[in-house]
Amino acid sequence: MPNLITYSPAYTLVPTYECFNRCTYCNFRKEPGQDEWLTLDRAEQILRPLQSQGVIEILILSGEVHPQHPRRSAWLQRIYDLCELALNLGFLPHTNAGILSFEEMARLKTVNVSMGLMLEQMTPTLLKTVHRHAPSKIPAVRQQQLEWAGELKIPFTTGLLLGIGETETDWIGTLETIAQIHDRYRHIQEVILQPHSPGQHQSWQGSAFAIETLPEVIQLARTLLPSDITLQIPPNLIPTPSPLIACLEAGAGDLGGIGPKDEVNPNYPHLHDASLAATLQQYGWQLIPRLPIYPQYDDWLAPDLKAQVRSWRDSLLQLPIGNGKAKALMG
Repeated sequence: MPNLITYSPAYTLVPTYECFNRCTYCNFRKEPGQDEWLTLDRAEQILRPLQSQGVIEILILSGEVHPQHPRRSAWLQRIYDLCELALNLGFLPHTNAGILSFEEMARLKTVNVSMGLMLEQMTPTLLKTVHRHAPSKIPAVRQQQLEWAGELKIPFTTGLLLGIGETETDWIGTLETIAQIHDRYRHIQEVILQPHSPGQHQSWQGSAFAIETLPEVIQLARTLLPSDITLQIPPNLIPTPSPLIACLEAGAGDLGGIGPKDEVNPNYPHLHDASLAATLQQYGWQLIPRLPIYPQYDDWLAPDLKAQVRSWRDSLLQLPIGNGKAKALMG
């Protein structure tokens, strides 16, 4: 019987690349006012063809408009409208738009089945280096958002960015913070362990995270985090099958959203899911699709969202997986 590894068949919509943060390792952002926002008409043109291509999740991934900027409310409304459009076309939205207020999160909860925000690292020392010009990367501010997500009962994804100047002690501190928040609210469904992978647009000259170290970080995370949190790794940032399999054997359980482009790491394209599945199969692993919300959180959704999720779960159950454990993963 093969081992199981999940992924989300996904497509990423970017409302805007403009961002008031200036993280020196970033390959995503544009200067505020220098990007044309995604329109609803253009988004619909993108999404409609995806209805027949097996896409389930629409990741709404946005740069951040400053909380005090006059266009902040229009920015949030655009994100809300894109989520609503995705829902109306039959997809399941998941939003990661950086720091949000409690009220903004509560509003987006009504049009998302889950949301996310990377903690990255909890150490304040990075505010003197790679986060020197990134006000929303203050650790306490990001921790507060994880706590608000718990209070609002939003199924949540967070994670660590590895190799940006932190230490192993910092990994432990960040993982312990996540564990403590989850122990209180039980809302964190996934923790991403993302290795820094240099791109052509970043200003920081830091080297890539040593991939051979990633299984060690996974083992550490599996020790410190509750067992009901899934560990996620991005397969496009792991260059060859051998370290990828080592990561799975160390305790990683999910490969995240797989689509045509990794917007955060545009220099590292994803393998097509069929190609990735074939590679994994050679090593005794079976790749299976999942939804952007895990089954234990379905009851947190409003009735209309819950009905749409149930429809997708019923569709996945029709796939010829032939494995009771796989069906349990899908709900």
